[in-house]
Amino acid sequence: MSLLEPRLAIVSGASRGLGLAIIRDLLAAGHHVAACSKAGSAELTALGAGDFRGRLHWQAVDIGDPTQIDGFVDGAIAAFGTMPLWAVINNAGMVVDGVLPTLPVIDIERILQVNLTGAICLARAGLRRMLRQRGAGRILNISSITGQRGYTGLSAYAASKAGLDGFTRALAREVGRRGITVNSVAPGYMRTALSHGLDDKQLEQITRRTPLNRLCEIEDVVPVVRFLLSDDARFITGQTLVVDGGLTN
Repeated sequence: MSLLEPRLAIVSGASRGLGLAIIRDLLAAGHHVAACSKAGSAELTALGAGDFRGRLHWQAVDIGDPTQIDGFVDGAIAAFGTMPLWAVINNAGMVVDGVLPTLPVIDIERILQVNLTGAICLARAGLRRMLRQRGAGRILNISSITGQRGYTGLSAYAASKAGLDGFTRALAREVGRRGITVNSVAPGYMRTALSHGLDDKQLEQITRRTPLNRLCEIEDVVPVVRFLLSDDARFITGQTLVVDGGLTN
């Protein structure tokens, strides 16, 4: 990252996959990270206990429960003293695969709470600190190509991600004059826990339809996140950057 000094970033959905990779990249660049997830992981614990000791603060948080979010952000700020908050990265997400007529209402509500309401509330809590600092900052939302294209069995998930992209565009207008950018990254299908219940045959079909002839990898997305958090992206806001190898062209 083209940053002049270490900065503090908040990352949700920290325990595995893309969230863990983003945290590792931030720490490797010399920054401090306050991370949350519903549960921890051995990989996350190892990061905090190794070379990055003292620069990673983790807390168990259900991002779908707004009452837990302010306390987490307060704890994150307290953990790193006077270091200003630079970025909030909304990476936490969940999916329940199923056609809408048979999808339980409790699952619909939970998808929206985690993927959309939780992200909005975490951005809200972070922005309150950023605005008091009177400095620039970054809000970055991890969206999905599902929010832009329809896929069978993912209507509620698609609605949550489309809402996240709309939130990105509107919030960018609200806070732009304060030097805060707001963007989304929409990855293509990855072989992760959030592959939406697709089997190998379905993933192979997606690969064949992708111009670059492979699935998205975590390593394809992390550099895009790194760029949007950097000073090089200071004039980019309100955008959704798609990283899908051309699948949705």
